Amino acid sequence: MEYSLHFGAVWASFDRLLSGLAIGLALAVVAVAIGTLLGLLAAFAAVSPYRPLRSLAGLYVSLIRNLPLLVLVLLAYFALPQVGIALDKYQSFAGALALYSGAYLTEVFRAGLVSVPKGVIEAARSIGLTKLQTNVSVVAPIMLRNALPSLGNTFIGMFKDSSIAAAIAVPELTFEARKINVDTFRVIETWMVASGLYIAACVVIAALLRGLERRFPKF
Repeated sequence: MEYSLHFGAVWASFDRLLSGLAIGLALAVVAVAIGTLLGLLAAFAAVSPYRPLRSLAGLYVSLIRNLPLLVLVLLAYFALPQVGIALDKYQSFAGALALYSGAYLTEVFRAGLVSVPKGVIEAARSIGLTKLQTNVSVVAPIMLRNALPSLGNTFIGMFKDSSIAAAIAVPELTFEARKINVDTFRVIETWMVASGLYIAACVVIAALLRGLERRFPKF
C-alpha cells in the first residue's frame, strides 16, 4: 500500500505541539535548576575531607544513576501518595527529573572542582579569605566555567528526557504528538514534525549555551 504524506491535519494541531514543547522546556528548566543546587551540594560533599559527607554523596549518585528515569517518575507519581506525599503529575515529574539530573551534575561539578588549581585556592586563603569566601568567590566561578560544556550537554539531555513525562499524562510534546497521531492516523507526518521541534529546540539551546560559555573568562 502506497503511503502519501499529508501534513494538513498535523498543521491544524500545531499549536498543541508548540504548547507541549513549551511545557517540556519549562519542566527541564525547573528540574535542572533544582538539580544544579543538589549537584553543587553533593559535589562539595564529594570532595569534602569529612568521610560521612563523601559517603552520603557517593550513595546518592550511585543510587540515582543506576535507576531508570521512568522508574523514578513512576515511584514519585504512584508510590509517594501511598505514604502520604501526594504530588500532581507536574510536581512528580519535575521532582524525579531534578533528582536524576542532580546525580549527573554532581559528577560534572565534582570534576570541575578537582580541576581548580590548588595554587589559586592557596592564594585566596593567603590574602585572608575564609574557606567559605574562597569557595563562593574563587572556586565556584572557576568550577562553573570548566563545567559549562558538560552542564550544557546535561541540560539538553534532560530536555529530551522530558518526553518520559508522557507516561504519566503530562501534556508535553511527545504526549501531544501521540494524541494527534491517534486522532489523525498521520503517523509519519506527526512524528516528523515532533522530531523537527525537538531538534530545533536542542539546536537553539546548544547555541545559547555556547554563547554563554564564550562570555565566561577562561582560567
